[in-house]
Amino acid sequence: MQPQETMTPPPQGWWASVHPYLERAPIAAFLLGVSSGFPYAMIGATLTTRLAQDGIDKKTVTAFTLAFLVYNLKPLWSWVVDGVRLPLLGRMGQRVSWIILSAVLVMAAVANLALQDPQADIYRTAVAAILVGLAGATFDIVIDAYRIEILKPEQLGIGSGMSQYGWRIGSASAGALALYLAARHGWEPAYLACALFALPAVVAALWVGEPERHRDPTERRGGSAIIQSIVGPFVEFFQRHGALLVLLFILVHKIGDTLANLTFRLLFDDLGYTNDEIAIYDVGIGFWAYLIGIFIGGILYARMGMKRSVLLSLVLMAVSNFSFALLAATGKSNWGMAGAIGFENFASGIGGVVVVAYFSALCDLRFTAAHYALISSAASIIGRFVTGTTAGALIEQFGYVQFYLLTTAAAVPGILLFWWMMRTGLVDLSVGSAGKAEGETAPG
Repeated sequence: MQPQETMTPPPQGWWASVHPYLERAPIAAFLLGVSSGFPYAMIGATLTTRLAQDGIDKKTVTAFTLAFLVYNLKPLWSWVVDGVRLPLLGRMGQRVSWIILSAVLVMAAVANLALQDPQADIYRTAVAAILVGLAGATFDIVIDAYRIEILKPEQLGIGSGMSQYGWRIGSASAGALALYLAARHGWEPAYLACALFALPAVVAALWVGEPERHRDPTERRGGSAIIQSIVGPFVEFFQRHGALLVLLFILVHKIGDTLANLTFRLLFDDLGYTNDEIAIYDVGIGFWAYLIGIFIGGILYARMGMKRSVLLSLVLMAVSNFSFALLAATGKSNWGMAGAIGFENFASGIGGVVVVAYFSALCDLRFTAAHYALISSAASIIGRFVTGTTAGALIEQFGYVQFYLLTTAAAVPGILLFWWMMRTGLVDLSVGSAGKAEGETAPG
């Protein structure tokens, strides 16, 4: 007589929504996000505060933001993470070995920055900051690839949300810890302590192991293998049907949102908000609204499917820009600011999950690191360039109301393009092997 097989019933009710977040791969994505976020904080607000407290002039301090440009250049060496097998460490697997190596590089770069004296040699400090950016960008390359490959297609939404949670918490915690320790023990021990934030990614890699879905792009033998690692990701992507339109969507989908986001503090200052009000409504309410948006985004991705959830997020992000036009028109209002900043962060949280999940699904598993590096860099480069060159001039010429109406209009082409891609089936055709289960042609 055969023993009766017991079946575990599927989760029901509210537990059905929470349970996917507690699976191993999404938890690992959270740990990866924590480690991904902290190098950014070390060369962002934390370094700005350190330089200001050391008496460095404002022009020099703002020039240090150029270290972030390294993150936009990561496609130049992302092929190395896909195509080069590390000696000795490589026995642990392509992704696991690169996570360990890049974690060590990040920790060393942060320690090196800790030992610099900006007052004694500002140029060495600048080089140290760039090295942190270089190591952090390399860390991001392998972390993004590993996250995509450990998640099943149906987990991409939840996993992207957990990664966003981790990034926010990692960057905020590292920044707060650095300030706390610096006030009591100085900047050197503060930075050295924060270097330990690289370890959660290592823990995740050792816990989960080499991804089952990882596929080596080549056998890595000779010069032809290196060329294939460099050229292969481009060739594979642009051979897809409608690849140029997909690339156009990646480039334009966030222009309006980026234009608006980097000008909010200017609006608040001109409307007469105090620092305390900005801290409460912008930082406080915005932070929690973003976290709630991330959670809802994961649920929407699972319930609505990839295409409809992405389209909804694009519409919500456009409407959030319009809310700031209303705030600018009505003038200072704490309730108005809370509503506008809360809705904007809620919409951005949803978009940060579902759009990142779509971009993750675009990757081919043979070139995951290179593909996601290319996509993530393309998604931000135009918005950052346009913001840095025209946003201030547009505000001065048209005023805040017209400016935010313009950013709302700038979001429309991305919405219409994605809607058209849905109607024609191009979204399904654009998805790479990372977004497909075995035997599937495309996700829902």
